[in-house]
Amino acid sequence: MDDAVHMRASRIALAVGALGVVFGDIGTSPLYAVQTVFSADAARPVGVDPDAVYGVISLVFWALVIVVTLKYVVFVMRADNDGEGGIMALIALVLGRARRARGRSLAVLVAVGIFGASLFVGDSMITPAISVLSAVEGLEVVEPSLEHLVVPIAAAILIGVFALQSRGTTVVGRMFGPVMLVWFTALATLGVHGIASHPGIV
Repeated sequence: MDDAVHMRASRIALAVGALGVVFGDIGTSPLYAVQTVFSADAARPVGVDPDAVYGVISLVFWALVIVVTLKYVVFVMRADNDGEGGIMALIALVLGRARRARGRSLAVLVAVGIFGASLFVGDSMITPAISVLSAVEGLEVVEPSLEHLVVPIAAAILIGVFALQSRGTTVVGRMFGPVMLVWFTALATLGVHGIASHPGIV
């Protein structure tokens, strides 16, 4: 009985940690995507009308469904390297094939590995900055006089996050998991309320 309880607690802790490490980006990216589309500073700003809102929300929804379903479930989760996943695991698989390849095939496989690693590094550099900055910019909406504090606050948050990362994924997941759980609960609550008020969005 104790083992079953311990196993259940471990699974819950793992799921909450995964919220903080894996799904945090997916849960926040649509926010600044929508903000960018309707921003007045955009090169081609989209007018805020029902058709535009429905169209943008539809694009975000189907992009998430297609990316998560096809990319992660169909392809990435099946291309594991001894149980390990992610772009680095895929690169390890490519390098394993490269050892058995010759000539042009070897060059193509190495180029694909380098390209994948470059995308990974680039995403790792820009995503935290964009996510945090977009979140902190919400202060301007509440209080425009705080505009000059947006960049310093975002920089302080990023420094703190990267300082925590040196302690390992477990610590980051344990800290941000509960935050993301509250965040997704708030999104679900507001989403259900919004759908009930405007069922046409479905």
